[in-house]
Amino acid sequence: MKKIYPFEVLLWSIAFPGFGQIINKMYIRGAFFILLEFVINVKSSLNMNILYSFQGKANEAVLVTNYEWAMFYPCVYMFAIYESFLRAIEKSGQNPPVFLTLPFVTGAYFSTVGVIYSNTIPYRFWIPPTFIPILGIAVGVAVGFFVRFILIRFSK
Repeated sequence: MKKIYPFEVLLWSIAFPGFGQIINKMYIRGAFFILLEFVINVKSSLNMNILYSFQGKANEAVLVTNYEWAMFYPCVYMFAIYESFLRAIEKSGQNPPVFLTLPFVTGAYFSTVGVIYSNTIPYRFWIPPTFIPILGIAVGVAVGFFVRFILIRFSK
């Protein structure tokens, strides 16, 4: 039996939702997240948004995106990462850290807000629309770790 390394599972799940579940031998869940990611990606035209954003074509990126579908992506993405990481920690025989969910939840929330505002921010010509939700994840995860630190510190 191959030893599971939670950090490795975390990285694969960040690379593509569902891969962490596959590594954890949760094949049905992994297939579900892969399928869900594919559907949301296609329905929202996320790949075209990413392509145009990297090419510096912010207007095209905004116009091609279906934001009603794109708003689902951050929550599905962050939950798939969280769930695979949590299961990997449990399968490796470790106890999950207290309030582990906070950075993932706040990352999903801030990224969703980033998706909502990525087509309305007037300075989108300097920050392509794809990068606003990504910055939202970074800020949200940092806020989550900070809140987690405060909760751990004052719950003792």
